[in-house]
Amino acid sequence: MSSPDAGPELLAPVLAAVRALGRHPAGDRAVILIDGPSGAGKSTLADAVVAAWPGPVAPTLVRLDDIYPGWEGLDAAIDQIGSRVLLPRRAGGPAAWQRHDWATGSPAEWHTVAADRPLIVEGCGALAHAHAALSDVRVWLDADDGIRKQRALDRDGGVFEAHWDQWQQDWESYRERERPEQWATVRLTATPGRAATGQPTSGQPTSGQSTAGQSAAGPKPEAAQ
Repeated sequence: MSSPDAGPELLAPVLAAVRALGRHPAGDRAVILIDGPSGAGKSTLADAVVAAWPGPVAPTLVRLDDIYPGWEGLDAAIDQIGSRVLLPRRAGGPAAWQRHDWATGSPAEWHTVAADRPLIVEGCGALAHAHAALSDVRVWLDADDGIRKQRALDRDGGVFEAHWDQWQQDWESYRERERPEQWATVRLTATPGRAATGQPTSGQPTSGQSTAGQSAAGPKPEAAQ
């Protein structure tokens, strides 16, 4: 199955929300979070946002797929991105994340995150409750359950299939506990063969942020692609 296309219906609301932040300080150091279930198209959308970024400095892109410490690592990755990246970055301190080596099943190298450029974090778990106040634009991307499952399984060459049920259980627990959709400022729905849809959100902005723009599970380790 082909990869989802982050067409203008998905991309435009996100870029509009970024532009609404203005320039210094929010726009130049904006933190964008993109969350949603596995196979919804988060990675494709994040790539499109980076390519079309409206500011003078391209954002740093961090994928939670690179951080999950294994198939049961959703909560650990949420904790790491919050405590090691979002919190220290908001405080103006050094921020970094550690890559998980899916081939060896062990921790790998650390990657620093610049504090003076925009940041995009994409992946299941990005919109945890604690992350809301540490971000500027929060995107929830959903898609038809059957289509996204097949898309996710096809993408990982069948490796994900053996772990799907466990991942879904962890994902549903996260979704019930953190209610990520509630914190979104942009909600999108993408279904192949239909135009992507958007609807206004009731997400709670921080730092005086507007909910500008329109709106509407699982890792893909490099070793499994």
